[in-house]
Amino acid sequence: MDGSSIAVIIVALIGAIATITSNIVMNNKQSAAMDAKLDKQQGIIEERLSNLKESVDKHNNFAQKIPAIEANIENIEKRIDKLEAKISK
Repeated sequence: MDGSSIAVIIVALIGAIATITSNIVMNNKQSAAMDAKLDKQQGIIEERLSNLKESVDKHNNFAQKIPAIEANIENIEKRIDKLEAKISK
């Protein structure tokens, strides 16, 4: 091997090292950007899930109150019937 062949090999190795290094740097930047994007999306999903949970809780509380409301209506209807019976006598 003469000096020019060695120089070509050294230049090729330097080029390969530079290419590999730049690929690693770009992959790290893309990975960091993807992580940030995923974190943002995770935050949005958690907020939506929290809002949905609040809505479900409100609905469940309302559903628990319905039997009490129905019982009150039944009592009111009985009282009205009694008052109507007294009035019609």
